[in-house]
Amino acid sequence: MNNRKKMTSRLRHLLLAAGISLAALTLFITGDNLRMSWVDASSPLQEDYDIAMSDQASKKILVMDPGVSDWNDSMAVKWSWAPIASNGFAEFTAYWGLPTEARIRNSDFFGTQVMLVTDSRGLAAIIPYPAGNYKLWAANVGGNPHSAELLPNGNIAVAASTGGWVRIYTSSQSCHSTTYAEYRLESAHGVSWDPHNEILWSLGNGAIVGLKVGGTTASPTLTEHVRLDVTRLNGHDIQPVYGDLDRLWVASGGKVYQYVKSTNSLDLTYAGADEISRVGVKAVGNQSSGQVVQTVADVAKNPVGGCTLYTWCTDSADFFLPSATRTKTGAAFYKARILNPNYQ
Repeated sequence: MNNRKKMTSRLRHLLLAAGISLAALTLFITGDNLRMSWVDASSPLQEDYDIAMSDQASKKILVMDPGVSDWNDSMAVKWSWAPIASNGFAEFTAYWGLPTEARIRNSDFFGTQVMLVTDSRGLAAIIPYPAGNYKLWAANVGGNPHSAELLPNGNIAVAASTGGWVRIYTSSQSCHSTTYAEYRLESAHGVSWDPHNEILWSLGNGAIVGLKVGGTTASPTLTEHVRLDVTRLNGHDIQPVYGDLDRLWVASGGKVYQYVKSTNSLDLTYAGADEISRVGVKAVGNQSSGQVVQTVADVAKNPVGGCTLYTWCTDSADFFLPSATRTKTGAAFYKARILNPNYQ
Protein backbone atom coordinates (compact mmCIF):
# COMPACT_ATOMS: atom_id res chain seq x y z
CA MET A 1 0.00 0.00 0.00
CA ASN A 2 1.40 3.41 -0.90
CA ASN A 3 1.82 6.29 1.56
CA ARG A 4 -1.36 8.01 0.42
CA LYS A 5 -3.47 4.93 1.08
CA LYS A 6 -1.78 4.32 4.43
CA MET A 7 -2.47 7.90 5.54
CA THR A 8 -6.06 7.76 4.31
CA SER A 9 -6.76 4.47 6.04
CA ARG A 10 -5.16 5.45 9.36
CA LEU A 11 -6.88 8.85 9.56
CA ARG A 12 -10.20 7.29 8.62
CA HIS A 13 -9.86 4.69 11.40
CA LEU A 14 -9.02 7.42 13.93
CA LEU A 15 -12.04 9.48 12.92
CA LEU A 16 -14.40 6.53 13.07
CA ALA A 17 -13.01 5.39 16.40
CA ALA A 18 -13.71 8.91 17.68
CA GLY A 19 -17.36 8.55 16.71
CA ILE A 20 -17.44 10.44 13.43
CA SER A 21 -19.85 8.24 11.51
CA LEU A 22 -22.28 10.50 9.64
CA ALA A 23 -19.63 11.76 7.28
CA ALA A 24 -16.19 10.65 6.18
CA LEU A 25 -13.06 12.49 5.22
CA THR A 26 -11.72 12.18 1.71
CA LEU A 27 -8.03 12.98 1.51
CA PHE A 28 -6.34 14.39 -1.55
CA ILE A 29 -2.57 14.33 -1.34
CA THR A 30 -0.29 15.88 -3.95
CA GLY A 31 3.35 16.11 -2.99
CA ASP A 32 3.43 17.70 0.45
CA ASN A 33 -0.05 19.21 0.13
CA LEU A 34 -3.03 17.73 1.94
CA ARG A 35 -6.61 18.75 1.16
CA MET A 36 -9.62 17.33 3.00
CA SER A 37 -13.30 17.41 2.09
CA TRP A 38 -16.44 15.82 3.51
CA VAL A 39 -18.39 13.23 1.55
CA ASP A 40 -21.37 10.97 2.23
CA ALA A 41 -20.11 8.17 4.47
CA SER A 42 -22.47 5.64 2.90
CA SER A 43 -20.41 5.78 -0.30
CA PRO A 44 -17.12 3.85 -0.38
CA LEU A 45 -13.99 5.75 -1.32
CA GLN A 46 -12.85 5.38 -4.90
CA GLU A 47 -9.81 3.36 -3.82
CA ASP A 48 -12.06 0.55 -2.57
CA TYR A 49 -12.25 -2.74 -4.44
CA ASP A 50 -15.07 -4.83 -5.84
CA ILE A 51 -16.30 -7.73 -3.72
CA ALA A 52 -16.43 -11.38 -4.81
CA MET A 53 -19.38 -13.27 -3.37
CA SER A 54 -19.46 -17.07 -3.35
CA ASP A 55 -23.14 -17.59 -4.20
CA GLN A 56 -24.33 -21.12 -3.54
CA ALA A 57 -27.80 -20.40 -4.97
CA SER A 58 -26.62 -19.55 -8.49
CA LYS A 59 -23.53 -21.77 -7.99
CA LYS A 60 -21.37 -18.95 -9.25
CA ILE A 61 -18.76 -16.49 -8.13
CA LEU A 62 -20.38 -13.06 -8.43
CA VAL A 63 -18.22 -9.93 -8.43
CA MET A 64 -20.34 -7.15 -6.98
CA ASP A 65 -19.96 -3.39 -7.04
CA PRO A 66 -20.00 -2.09 -3.44
CA GLY A 67 -20.90 1.36 -4.75
CA VAL A 68 -24.29 0.14 -6.00
CA SER A 69 -26.67 0.25 -3.04
CA ASP A 70 -29.21 -2.24 -4.47
CA TRP A 71 -27.54 -5.52 -5.37
CA ASN A 72 -30.74 -6.63 -7.11
CA ASP A 73 -29.89 -4.09 -9.80
CA SER A 74 -28.26 -5.84 -12.77
CA MET A 75 -25.61 -3.10 -12.77
CA ALA A 76 -24.38 -4.35 -9.39
CA VAL A 77 -23.08 -7.63 -10.87
CA LYS A 78 -19.83 -6.80 -12.69
CA TRP A 79 -18.60 -10.35 -13.42
CA SER A 80 -19.60 -13.96 -12.82
CA TRP A 81 -17.93 -17.32 -13.22
CA ALA A 82 -18.50 -21.03 -12.83
CA PRO A 83 -16.51 -23.99 -14.21
CA ILE A 84 -18.00 -25.26 -17.47
CA ALA A 85 -16.74 -27.14 -20.52
CA SER A 86 -16.17 -23.99 -22.59
CA ASN A 87 -13.72 -22.53 -20.07
CA GLY A 88 -11.71 -25.74 -19.79
CA PHE A 89 -13.38 -27.37 -16.79
CA ALA A 90 -15.41 -30.17 -18.41
CA GLU A 91 -13.78 -32.82 -16.19
CA PHE A 92 -14.33 -30.81 -12.99
CA THR A 93 -17.99 -29.70 -13.12
CA ALA A 94 -19.03 -32.53 -10.77
CA TYR A 95 -16.82 -31.02 -8.07
CA TRP A 96 -18.56 -27.62 -8.10
CA GLY A 97 -21.86 -26.41 -6.66
CA LEU A 98 -21.05 -24.97 -3.22
CA PRO A 99 -18.40 -22.27 -3.90
CA THR A 100 -16.47 -21.20 -0.82
CA GLU A 101 -13.62 -18.94 -1.97
CA ALA A 102 -12.71 -16.40 -4.65
CA ARG A 103 -9.54 -14.38 -4.20
CA ILE A 104 -7.40 -12.46 -6.69
CA ARG A 105 -3.63 -11.99 -6.75
CA ASN A 106 -1.13 -10.38 -9.07
CA SER A 107 1.16 -13.16 -10.28
CA ASP A 108 4.55 -12.70 -11.84
CA PHE A 109 4.74 -16.46 -12.20
CA PHE A 110 1.60 -16.73 -14.33
CA GLY A 111 2.18 -13.36 -15.96
CA THR A 112 -1.32 -12.12 -15.21
CA GLN A 113 -3.77 -11.37 -12.45
CA VAL A 114 -5.38 -14.59 -11.26
CA MET A 115 -8.37 -15.72 -9.25
CA LEU A 116 -8.19 -18.65 -6.84
CA VAL A 117 -11.45 -20.52 -6.20
CA THR A 118 -12.56 -23.41 -4.01
CA ASP A 119 -15.77 -25.37 -3.65
CA SER A 120 -16.97 -27.68 -0.89
CA ARG A 121 -17.57 -30.43 -3.44
CA GLY A 122 -13.83 -30.67 -4.02
CA LEU A 123 -12.59 -28.27 -6.68
CA ALA A 124 -9.66 -25.94 -6.17
CA ALA A 125 -8.50 -23.92 -9.16
CA ILE A 126 -6.54 -20.99 -10.52
CA ILE A 127 -7.95 -19.02 -13.44
CA PRO A 128 -6.90 -15.81 -15.22
CA TYR A 129 -8.89 -12.81 -14.00
CA PRO A 130 -10.98 -11.28 -15.41
CA ALA A 131 -10.73 -13.46 -18.55
CA GLY A 132 -11.75 -16.65 -16.72
CA ASN A 133 -11.68 -18.49 -20.01
CA TYR A 134 -9.20 -21.26 -19.24
CA LYS A 135 -7.61 -23.04 -16.32
CA LEU A 136 -4.11 -22.32 -15.10
CA TRP A 137 -4.41 -25.16 -12.60
CA ALA A 138 -7.23 -27.30 -11.25
CA ALA A 139 -7.71 -30.41 -9.13
CA ASN A 140 -10.39 -32.27 -7.22
CA VAL A 141 -8.65 -31.99 -3.86
CA GLY A 142 -11.60 -33.32 -1.83
CA GLY A 143 -11.88 -32.71 1.90
CA ASN A 144 -14.37 -29.80 1.67
CA PRO A 145 -11.92 -27.05 0.67
CA HIS A 146 -12.80 -23.66 2.14
CA SER A 147 -9.96 -21.35 1.18
CA ALA A 148 -7.02 -20.94 -1.18
CA GLU A 149 -4.02 -18.63 -1.46
CA LEU A 150 -1.38 -18.15 -4.13
CA LEU A 151 2.27 -18.33 -3.14
CA PRO A 152 4.69 -16.06 -5.04
CA ASN A 153 6.37 -19.10 -6.66
CA GLY A 154 3.14 -20.13 -8.39
CA ASN A 155 2.09 -22.86 -5.96
CA ILE A 156 -1.33 -22.83 -4.32
CA ALA A 157 -2.17 -23.27 -0.63
CA VAL A 158 -5.53 -24.89 0.15
CA ALA A 159 -7.33 -25.37 3.48
CA ALA A 160 -9.92 -28.14 3.81
CA SER A 161 -12.25 -28.36 6.80
CA THR A 162 -13.52 -31.94 6.64
CA GLY A 163 -10.15 -33.16 5.44
CA GLY A 164 -8.46 -31.41 8.36
CA TRP A 165 -5.45 -30.22 6.41
CA VAL A 166 -3.55 -27.34 4.86
CA ARG A 167 -1.75 -28.30 1.66
CA ILE A 168 0.64 -26.73 -0.80
CA TYR A 169 -0.09 -28.05 -4.29
CA THR A 170 2.63 -27.68 -6.92
CA SER A 171 0.49 -25.71 -9.37
CA SER A 172 3.75 -24.19 -10.63
CA GLN A 173 4.69 -27.48 -12.27
CA SER A 174 1.71 -28.10 -14.53
CA CYS A 175 -2.00 -27.30 -14.78
CA HIS A 176 -2.85 -30.80 -13.50
CA SER A 177 -0.13 -31.32 -10.89
CA THR A 178 -1.45 -33.07 -7.78
CA THR A 179 1.80 -33.26 -5.82
CA TYR A 180 1.40 -31.65 -2.41
CA ALA A 181 2.87 -31.05 1.03
CA GLU A 182 0.47 -31.36 3.96
CA TYR A 183 0.08 -30.00 7.48
CA ARG A 184 -2.68 -31.51 9.62
CA LEU A 185 -5.04 -28.96 11.16
CA GLU A 186 -8.46 -29.90 12.51
CA SER A 187 -11.26 -28.15 10.59
CA ALA A 188 -8.85 -25.98 8.60
CA HIS A 189 -10.80 -23.05 7.14
CA GLY A 190 -8.45 -20.29 5.99
CA VAL A 191 -5.06 -19.52 4.49
CA SER A 192 -3.28 -16.18 3.99
CA TRP A 193 0.27 -15.56 2.78
CA ASP A 194 2.39 -13.04 4.69
CA PRO A 195 5.25 -11.89 2.43
CA HIS A 196 6.78 -9.66 5.11
CA ASN A 197 7.39 -12.59 7.48
CA GLU A 198 7.28 -15.29 4.80
CA ILE A 199 4.64 -17.19 6.75
CA LEU A 200 1.48 -18.96 5.61
CA TRP A 201 -1.17 -18.22 8.22
CA SER A 202 -4.03 -20.62 8.79
CA LEU A 203 -6.67 -21.40 11.39
CA GLY A 204 -8.88 -24.28 12.38
CA ASN A 205 -11.16 -25.47 15.14
CA GLY A 206 -8.77 -24.76 18.01
CA ALA A 207 -5.66 -22.99 16.77
CA ILE A 208 -4.13 -20.23 14.70
CA VAL A 209 -0.88 -21.36 13.09
CA GLY A 210 1.92 -19.75 11.12
CA LEU A 211 3.58 -22.18 8.74
CA LYS A 212 6.96 -21.96 7.05
CA VAL A 213 7.11 -23.15 3.46
CA GLY A 214 10.38 -24.96 2.76
CA GLY A 215 11.79 -27.44 0.30
CA THR A 216 11.69 -26.53 -3.39
CA THR A 217 9.00 -25.24 -5.70
CA ALA A 218 8.59 -28.75 -7.12
CA SER A 219 8.81 -30.48 -3.74
CA PRO A 220 7.64 -28.13 -0.96
CA THR A 221 7.43 -28.74 2.78
CA LEU A 222 5.26 -27.23 5.52
CA THR A 223 6.56 -26.73 9.06
CA GLU A 224 4.83 -25.18 12.05
CA HIS A 225 6.58 -21.94 13.02
CA VAL A 226 4.17 -20.34 15.52
CA ARG A 227 0.93 -21.51 17.11
CA LEU A 228 -1.78 -20.03 19.30
CA ASP A 229 -4.15 -22.57 20.80
CA VAL A 230 -7.64 -21.16 21.42
CA THR A 231 -10.30 -23.32 23.05
CA ARG A 232 -13.42 -23.58 20.87
CA LEU A 233 -12.05 -21.10 18.35
CA ASN A 234 -14.17 -22.59 15.56
CA GLY A 235 -12.16 -20.50 13.12
CA HIS A 236 -13.76 -19.56 9.81
CA ASP A 237 -11.60 -16.90 8.18
CA ILE A 238 -8.15 -15.33 8.46
CA GLN A 239 -7.29 -12.25 6.43
CA PRO A 240 -4.81 -9.36 6.49
CA VAL A 241 -5.77 -6.15 8.23
CA TYR A 242 -4.87 -3.84 5.35
CA GLY A 243 -2.98 -0.89 6.77
CA ASP A 244 -1.37 -2.82 9.64
CA LEU A 245 1.33 -5.40 8.85
CA ASP A 246 1.19 -6.74 12.41
CA ARG A 247 -2.48 -7.77 12.38
CA LEU A 248 -4.81 -10.34 10.87
CA TRP A 249 -8.60 -10.57 10.95
CA VAL A 250 -9.78 -13.77 12.62
CA ALA A 251 -13.43 -14.80 12.35
CA SER A 252 -14.31 -17.42 14.96
CA GLY A 253 -17.66 -19.02 15.70
CA GLY A 254 -18.59 -16.40 18.27
CA LYS A 255 -16.35 -13.35 17.79
CA VAL A 256 -14.25 -11.44 15.28
CA TYR A 257 -10.74 -10.85 16.60
CA GLN A 258 -7.62 -9.21 15.34
CA TYR A 259 -4.61 -11.46 15.75
CA VAL A 260 -1.42 -9.60 16.71
CA LYS A 261 1.57 -11.32 15.14
CA SER A 262 4.25 -9.70 17.29
CA THR A 263 2.64 -10.89 20.54
CA ASN A 264 0.93 -14.07 19.28
CA SER A 265 -2.31 -12.89 20.86
CA LEU A 266 -5.91 -11.97 20.07
CA ASP A 267 -7.31 -8.46 20.43
CA LEU A 268 -10.89 -7.24 20.78
CA THR A 269 -10.15 -3.54 21.37
CA TYR A 270 -9.73 -2.50 17.72
CA ALA A 271 -11.85 0.31 16.25
CA GLY A 272 -15.43 -0.80 15.62
CA ALA A 273 -15.13 -4.10 17.52
CA ASP A 274 -18.46 -3.58 19.31
CA GLU A 275 -20.25 -3.88 15.96
CA ILE A 276 -17.85 -6.00 13.93
CA SER A 277 -17.39 -8.82 16.47
CA ARG A 278 -20.49 -11.00 16.07
CA VAL A 279 -21.64 -14.61 16.16
CA GLY A 280 -21.71 -16.56 12.91
CA VAL A 281 -19.24 -14.56 10.81
CA LYS A 282 -18.06 -16.60 7.83
CA ALA A 283 -15.79 -13.99 6.22
CA VAL A 284 -14.27 -10.66 7.24
CA GLY A 285 -11.87 -8.17 5.70
CA ASN A 286 -11.28 -4.47 5.23
CA GLN A 287 -11.06 -2.18 2.26
CA SER A 288 -8.10 0.17 1.82
CA SER A 289 -10.39 2.95 3.06
CA GLY A 290 -10.87 1.08 6.34
CA GLN A 291 -14.43 -0.04 5.68
CA VAL A 292 -14.99 -3.60 6.95
CA VAL A 293 -16.97 -6.19 4.95
CA GLN A 294 -18.53 -9.32 6.44
CA THR A 295 -20.83 -12.20 5.70
CA VAL A 296 -22.80 -13.64 8.61
CA ALA A 297 -25.07 -16.68 8.50
CA ASP A 298 -28.65 -15.38 8.39
CA VAL A 299 -29.79 -17.86 11.05
CA ALA A 300 -27.37 -16.18 13.48
CA LYS A 301 -28.84 -12.70 12.97
CA ASN A 302 -31.50 -11.02 15.08
CA PRO A 303 -33.92 -10.75 13.39
CA VAL A 304 -33.13 -13.78 11.24
CA GLY A 305 -32.10 -12.95 7.67
CA GLY A 306 -33.62 -14.05 4.39
CA CYS A 307 -31.46 -17.00 3.27
CA THR A 308 -32.94 -20.37 4.19
CA LEU A 309 -31.22 -22.59 1.58
CA TYR A 310 -28.45 -23.60 4.02
CA THR A 311 -27.78 -22.93 7.69
CA TRP A 312 -24.53 -21.13 6.81
CA CYS A 313 -25.80 -18.82 4.05
CA THR A 314 -26.84 -15.17 3.84
CA ASP A 315 -28.36 -12.97 1.16
CA SER A 316 -26.36 -9.94 2.28
CA ALA A 317 -22.95 -8.42 2.81
CA ASP A 318 -22.64 -6.19 5.86
CA PHE A 319 -20.36 -3.16 5.95
CA PHE A 320 -18.95 -1.32 8.96
CA LEU A 321 -16.94 1.89 9.39
CA PRO A 322 -19.22 3.20 7.93
CA SER A 323 -22.21 0.88 8.23
CA ALA A 324 -24.26 -0.31 5.27
CA THR A 325 -25.87 -3.51 3.97
CA ARG A 326 -26.01 -4.85 0.43
CA THR A 327 -28.70 -7.49 -0.22
CA LYS A 328 -29.37 -9.69 -3.24
CA THR A 329 -32.75 -11.39 -2.95
CA GLY A 330 -32.53 -15.16 -3.42
CA ALA A 331 -28.78 -15.31 -3.02
CA ALA A 332 -27.07 -17.84 -0.75
CA PHE A 333 -23.74 -16.18 -0.07
CA TYR A 334 -21.14 -18.00 1.96
CA LYS A 335 -18.16 -15.70 1.78
CA ALA A 336 -17.46 -12.10 0.80
CA ARG A 337 -13.93 -11.49 -0.41
CA ILE A 338 -12.64 -7.99 -1.09
CA LEU A 339 -10.77 -8.19 -4.39
CA ASN A 340 -7.57 -6.55 -3.20
CA PRO A 341 -4.78 -8.24 -5.19
CA ASN A 342 -2.16 -7.30 -2.58
CA TYR A 343 -1.12 -9.72 0.14
CA GLN A 344 -0.92 -6.95 2.73
